[in-house]
Amino acid sequence: MSVTQAVSAGEPYYPAFPYEFYTSLTDQDLADLWSAIQATPPVSRYDQQHDVGFPFNIRSGLKIWKSFFERPHVPAPNPDRTAAWNRGRYLVLGPAHCAACHTPRNLIGGLPSDMTLAGDPNMQDGGQSPALTSSDLRAKGYTVEALVRAIRTGIGPDGDAFGGSMAEVVHGSTAYLLDRHLQDMATYLLDLDEP
Repeated sequence: MSVTQAVSAGEPYYPAFPYEFYTSLTDQDLADLWSAIQATPPVSRYDQQHDVGFPFNIRSGLKIWKSFFERPHVPAPNPDRTAAWNRGRYLVLGPAHCAACHTPRNLIGGLPSDMTLAGDPNMQDGGQSPALTSSDLRAKGYTVEALVRAIRTGIGPDGDAFGGSMAEVVHGSTAYLLDRHLQDMATYLLDLDEP
C-alpha cells in the first residue's frame, strides 16, 4: 500500500510511526516533509509483510492507542531562551523524536512526561538507551561541539562509537542534518536542566 493509499483510506501507518512527536510540526514543516517524500525515488522491491505478533498485528488497535497518547502539542517559544535553544527544543521533542528511544515507555507504550529523555533501560529491541538530560550529557564529557560531532558521526567524546539503533539513526538521519540544526539541538540538550 502506498503512502497516499494509506492516508486516503484513513489507516494508521504500521507497524510503527512516532505519531506523538509529529503533532508539533508546523504546517510548513508538514508540507516540506510531504514534498521530500514525494521527491524520493521509489525502491525497486516489493513491500514486506509485517512480522508483528498478536495483539500488535491488529492495525486498528493503533487508533485506540493514539486516542490515549497522541496529543496536539505546539510549544510556544520560551521568551527567556535563545532562538537556538527554542529551535533545538522543537527539533528534539518533535521531528527528531529523540524521546521515542531515550524515554522509558509504560506498559502500553506511552511515554511518561516526567521521564522525558531519562533514558530507557528496556528498549523494545532488547537494548538500552542513555539519558539525554544535560547533567548526564555533561557528566559524559559532552560540550556543544562534542555533541554536534557525535550526532553527525556517531562517535562520542570518549572516542567510542554509537551502536545498535543509534548507529542506524546517525547513518540514516542525523548525519544529514544541517549544521545549524545540530547546533540548536545540542544547545537545547545541554541546557535542559537549567531554569
